Amino acid sequence: MEISEKLRREITAQNETFPRLRSGLVPALYRVYQARGEICSGAVDELSEIFEMSPDEIRSVLELSNILGSPRRGRHQVKVCVGGSCLRDGAGEFLEALSRRIGIPVGGIGDDGRIELGEEVCFGTCVAAPLMWVGNDFYEDLDLDDAERILEALE
Repeated sequence: MEISEKLRREITAQNETFPRLRSGLVPALYRVYQARGEICSGAVDELSEIFEMSPDEIRSVLELSNILGSPRRGRHQVKVCVGGSCLRDGAGEFLEALSRRIGIPVGGIGDDGRIELGEEVCFGTCVAAPLMWVGNDFYEDLDLDDAERILEALE
């Protein structure tokens, strides 16, 4: 078993917060990646069972993901969704404004190494833009003040 029972429970609980089962796939992939440092074929097979998708569908999502292909550098990975619907709803402007406000360029790391700010193509919850992913937590319908408070609270 590539995915621990504890992680399976966490993924299942997280899935209950999404409107559709498949909406939780990208967050689950990220959680597995954080726990294992990779997404191996065994984990893909297990995720395909959890999400009722074929392994090829899981792999196609992996191929599109920016998160899972980048090395972990900042203590906190912060990603803003800039997929189609989110982009249409102002996510690009939100990300740029957040970058200016916290003084970290998109794709960069703060001087203290605490926050790495980036973008992701899709989180699968298109109705709640702008979306921000911090570690294992999702934040939806954000404004800049909310996002800054969330980031300031990180150790």
